[in-house]
Parts: sequence; C-alpha cells; structure tokens
Amino acid sequence: MGEESKVIFPLFGILDVTGEVVMMWIILAVITVISLIVRHNLKERPGIFQNVIETGVEYLDNFFGDLLGREKSRRYFSFLAALFIFIIFANYSGLFPGVGQTDYVKAPTSSLSVTAGLGIVSFVFLQIAGLRAGVKHYFKRFVSPMFFMLPLLLLDEFIKPASLALRLFGNVFGEEMVTEELYSIFPIGVPVVMMALSLLFCALQAMVFTMLVSIYLDEETEAE
Repeated sequence: MGEESKVIFPLFGILDVTGEVVMMWIILAVITVISLIVRHNLKERPGIFQNVIETGVEYLDNFFGDLLGREKSRRYFSFLAALFIFIIFANYSGLFPGVGQTDYVKAPTSSLSVTAGLGIVSFVFLQIAGLRAGVKHYFKRFVSPMFFMLPLLLLDEFIKPASLALRLFGNVFGEEMVTEELYSIFPIGVPVVMMALSLLFCALQAMVFTMLVSIYLDEETEAE
C-alpha cells in the first residue's frame, strides 16, 4: 500500500485536494482543450495533428471491435475510449519531470483511491449496461446454471471492480517504486532504461484495464 497522500487544501469542506486530484484536474483540462481544438478544426484533408487523433480513434475502434464485435463496440465506444484515454494520460503523467517528486502533483493511478474510483465507475456502468440489455437475463445469469450458485456469482460481481482497481494500482505504484529505487542505486544509465520501458508499460496497463472492462461488458450484455 502506498504512503498516505498529503492534503493540499480542503474544497467546500467535503473534498480533500491532494496531488493526485490536482493532476486529474490538469489531465481533464488537457483532454478538454485537445477535444475542442480537434472539434473546431476538422478538415477533409487533415493535417498532422488531426491525422494523429484519427489514427488513435481508429485504433481504439478496432481494439474494442475485436473484443466486443462492431455493433457493441460502437454502442459503448464513448465510455470505453474515455476510460482508456484518461488512464493512459494518468499513467504517462508520472513520467513528466517533477511529478511524484512533490506533494502537489502526483500520477493519479499511483493512488489506490483513484483506481478504486475507476473500478467503481466501471462497475456501475456494467450493471446499467446489463440491465438495459435485458432485465430478465441480467437477473437470470446469477442463478445459472444452478440457483445455489447465487452467492458465488454475486461475490464474483463485486470482486471484478476490486481486482481492476488493485491490478492497476499495484502495477503503476510498483513500477514507480522500482524506478525510484534504481535512481538511488544507479543514478546514471539504468533509470533511463526504466523510463523507456515505462513508455510501453503505461500504455499496456491502460489496455489491460479497458480490455478487462470490455470482456466483463460482453458477458453482461451477451444474448440470452
């Protein structure tokens, strides 16, 4: 478990603003600005920036399409893509100089509170999607193939968000700790290698999280 985050200031007396919260605000602001720029500068002959964005969207469309099928992918694309984009921005934020070295800005996904929040949001979305796909099937799957499976299947449903949160937190926090220790032992050379590996590692963790959510979503909404 990571060390407790320092509260920078309380907001409205109900929210403790920490370094992770500040970084989340920054990430959301950056994503919003990028989205507005793309939206207001769409061209039939795209420039480099629009090409990069379109390539990323096309990749995600194919990624989720392979997992869910084209129809389901398009139906739930907005949520899954938003989840992926936020996580990958949050993961990569830890690679910027100064992030994590001060209490005022920290990578959001290095905090269990943030990953638990992502797990809960995913859990709620899965339940809503399952109910919208068919109320009868939603409840029937908890007693299939036998009624005595109900406690185990209910437990499994609540384990899913917990496993998502712990997996993402453990991997990101563990990678940060390893990199920090290597900096103290080998200040030259090895940390550079770890930073290079982190570029792949951060993207991989975002893919794993959203892939698992997609698999759970497919199970929740499968035809009876």
